[in-house]
Amino acid sequence: MEFDLKTIEALAPDQASLSAASKLTRQSNWPRLEKNEELALIWGECQGSGSNPYRVVVDTGDHGYKCTCPSRKFPCKHTLALMWIATTAPASFTAAGSTPEWVNDWLGRRRKTTSQPAAPAPGAAGKSIGEASRDDESAVVEDAAAIERREAAQRKRAEDTRSSVSAALDELDQWISDQLRLGLAGFVDNSSDRCRRIAARLVDMKATALAGRIDEIPSRLMGLRSEERPDAAIRELGKLVLLAKAWRSTPDDAELKRLVSTSESREQVIANPDAIQVESLWEVLGEKIETRRDGLVSHSTWLLDLNSAAPQFALLLDYFPASAGRRSNAFTPGDRFDARLVFYPARQPLRALVVERKGDVSSREWPDFGFDKADPLAAHVAHQDTAPWLTDCPVMLPPGAILLDDRGEAWWQSTDNPHGIALPIADTVNPTLLGLDLAATAALWSGSRLHLLAAQSGFGRLDLS
Repeated sequence: MEFDLKTIEALAPDQASLSAASKLTRQSNWPRLEKNEELALIWGECQGSGSNPYRVVVDTGDHGYKCTCPSRKFPCKHTLALMWIATTAPASFTAAGSTPEWVNDWLGRRRKTTSQPAAPAPGAAGKSIGEASRDDESAVVEDAAAIERREAAQRKRAEDTRSSVSAALDELDQWISDQLRLGLAGFVDNSSDRCRRIAARLVDMKATALAGRIDEIPSRLMGLRSEERPDAAIRELGKLVLLAKAWRSTPDDAELKRLVSTSESREQVIANPDAIQVESLWEVLGEKIETRRDGLVSHSTWLLDLNSAAPQFALLLDYFPASAGRRSNAFTPGDRFDARLVFYPARQPLRALVVERKGDVSSREWPDFGFDKADPLAAHVAHQDTAPWLTDCPVMLPPGAILLDDRGEAWWQSTDNPHGIALPIADTVNPTLLGLDLAATAALWSGSRLHLLAAQSGFGRLDLS
């Protein structure tokens, strides 16, 4: 590599960036580290606080770089950490057989610069890479008394949170009773204001995740026809009642805590012995990006296990502030890669993290799943049996086609099914897909609408998300 620690120290915008980069030099933070010595390139994927890792590439010749994180410091801590690993542990990088498309895109857009000694950034005096390393080491070494105090404080916070969440669920029960007493028609008409008020109360009482879910009820209702909304409102409120009862029964259950208050960190999920780990070939089915009323953007990326005999899905879920603008995603629909995933412990494990990504794989067909044509929503029923509070459920539909009804609304219709099963589609459908024979279709079922992700047809894979 054509740089050393002194170069990294000079490139860093400030001491804080160096200290943050030092904490990211552990290889467990990097599911993917690769290099191409001929092109003088190193690249990697660094797992941040979200599910989707940041993509980082560095030119080891002229020190050009690119990272998909939203940091306004240049270079960011991820870039510095990638350089740091390349300097201190070059064997961590595997030689890539081919350069990923996102790296090629960056190469095509960038303006090559002449290699020059890095000049100190304004206001960057006093930077020390040695100090950054010592900061990291000192953070690890704690005396026993400090550990005991920290653990006692954590127990106290956990007890306070549980009491507060319990009180929040009591208020939620009362609120639901009030909505039923006042009438569902009024609730549907005023769901935005009513849900906003109770969601704000739940946030104050530390039931943050549940508040975000309630905040989204109005948009879910408005996506339906007016005559369908009262029934949908009953289902949404019923799911909340079941979730609250389940939490009261087992407040330490990891899945229920995640749905009601807060989620685990990446490190906690990986260290959890109950978390299932699956190493396989995965295809990116599609993504769903939604701006929430609380100012966050949820970015869902759905994966399909290409080695599983039965449809096996995984969800990579990321949140970031809407004010940060649109982020570059680490995955593109249709990407296929070899990776090890760890699933958040749950009754129906779906949400996952990429622990280790070994490289991209070539195009291949979906497995033959041997569909149950009698009930294409059998997977959804199984999910509801074990976790009735779930909302969107991934399903793999048997051979069928997309058709329009008399009102011009799109439906998925099963082929050669004596029961004539048809499911309404939520999104606008490209007219070129109408009537096309679909051998298999991956979609999300909300209980009333399908959100299409991808399909296999005689023309190959179709991106429907």
